[in-house]
Amino acid sequence: MKVTVVGAGGNVGSTVSMAVAQRDFAKEVVMVDIVQEKNGNKIYPSKGRALDQWESSPIHKFDTKLTGSVDYEDTAGSDVCVITAGVPRRPGMSRDDLLETNANIVQSVTEQLIEHSPDTILIIVSNPLDVMAQVAYETSGLDSSRVMGMAGILDTARYRSFLAEELDVSPKDIQALLLGGHGDTMVPLPRFTTIAGMPVTQFIDDEKLEEIVERTKGGGGELVNLMGTSAWYAPGAAAAQMVEAIMLDQNRIFPCAAYLNGEYGHEDLFLGVPVKLGEGGIKQIIEVDLIAEEQDLMDTSADHVHSVLAEFRELMDK
Repeated sequence: MKVTVVGAGGNVGSTVSMAVAQRDFAKEVVMVDIVQEKNGNKIYPSKGRALDQWESSPIHKFDTKLTGSVDYEDTAGSDVCVITAGVPRRPGMSRDDLLETNANIVQSVTEQLIEHSPDTILIIVSNPLDVMAQVAYETSGLDSSRVMGMAGILDTARYRSFLAEELDVSPKDIQALLLGGHGDTMVPLPRFTTIAGMPVTQFIDDEKLEEIVERTKGGGGELVNLMGTSAWYAPGAAAAQMVEAIMLDQNRIFPCAAYLNGEYGHEDLFLGVPVKLGEGGIKQIIEVDLIAEEQDLMDTSADHVHSVLAEFRELMDK
């Protein structure tokens, strides 16, 4: 089993690669990135990070071979490809500010991956995520079940970690569901949040819960303000969890950005919804019965994604 991670010379991509390798289910992880220049010298970040990570294999006790490359021929025959390439967020920059630059990058990367692995599965991490998934889908020509975005796993992880900290309980015992776009219009669903099977509302008052929901919506921005760039540990771990579910045919149910064709009243866009992940990618999109308020929030989120998608199409038509 072979996994390719594009953008692996960066923090998110290298974290995906390391997380996949440590799970030890893949035969090889190919880490791809461009050649860079520093102080007049060419440097090869993906090759360096792959070597560094491979040298940790005796310590972490994994057999998955990590290979750094700048050549897409080395990705041939990949079962899953994770695209993390793109410009990261900076302070004061929204995900949507990244639109044109990252769309061109994702389009180019997708074309090269499909040339060498026409039957692969694509997981998109680049921002603005929902639209970048659409770019990869339209560029690749793959069935929609084989293209998806990493969003909901990350967002729910943030939400669960905030709750665990507030309530002084293990994050392992918290289950949650968020829908919608990846960003400020995400749709947390507190009534589906449980702690060891019990409703979260038994543990926390409505005001504090709403504060945590709002913090979750701005979770990415909080980290950008703290570090001066986008997060990487949690996004990388989230993408690796998706890779594992697909390649081991685990039938895990995760919130992911999936292409909708009428589900939740929306079509022709990628939006965060619960899906069953296993061999072949998305086996099923699961429709949750939403109350009117939740559906309104979902519609608002979809409208935002549609507006960014329209902006993308306008940019590409120029």
